[in-house]
Amino acid sequence: MTWMNNSCLVTLAVLLLWRVEEIAEACSCSPAHPQQAVCNSDVVIRAKLVGRQEVDAGNDIYGNTIKRIKYDVKQIKMFKGPSHDIDAVYTAPSSSLCGVSMDTTGKKEYLITGKLETDGTMHVTLCDFIDQWDAMTATQKKNLIQRYESSCDCKITHCTSIPCVLSSPTECLWTDWVIEKTVKGEQAKHYACIKRNDDSCAWYRGSTPPRKEFLDIEDP
Repeated sequence: MTWMNNSCLVTLAVLLLWRVEEIAEACSCSPAHPQQAVCNSDVVIRAKLVGRQEVDAGNDIYGNTIKRIKYDVKQIKMFKGPSHDIDAVYTAPSSSLCGVSMDTTGKKEYLITGKLETDGTMHVTLCDFIDQWDAMTATQKKNLIQRYESSCDCKITHCTSIPCVLSSPTECLWTDWVIEKTVKGEQAKHYACIKRNDDSCAWYRGSTPPRKEFLDIEDP
């Protein structure tokens, strides 16, 4: 009986160890407001994906081959990025490693934000903002050109539980999660955090340029 108990304890310990390793390997990142994602990215494009293949991307420190998924890209528009077109996007091979899965039939258009590597290739993870173009609001599409990048000096603070506190007048409090239990709420869909004339920042709804009385907080 003692032997069986010890065996069970060993088995349980092994299972717990596997579970800890799985959790440690899982992809984890804080969601970003679309404006913040655009400001933090090296590349922002609208594109279709027309192919997918697994490729080798060198070796890790142990000599094991690193695998990447290469998506062939048909770029439609570049909102931010290098002087050359993006013809491929690379990501990890599984979601546990923050890899992104996207449709490659060429029927869906995506807005894709990501990082530019030193070799000029674009890499994306689940932590980047990636959404189907048709699912984005008209305001988000306008803000890609008119609002987001012009106010990258503003900081968007993600509120995950009440109370939430701002530490600077250059911050905007992002409350979609605590109010709507989603990171794709009203502020993400329809608002931009823009800089006012006194260098403070505030949420602005709409895609048209804000009125002077909004920018100048001393006006009535």
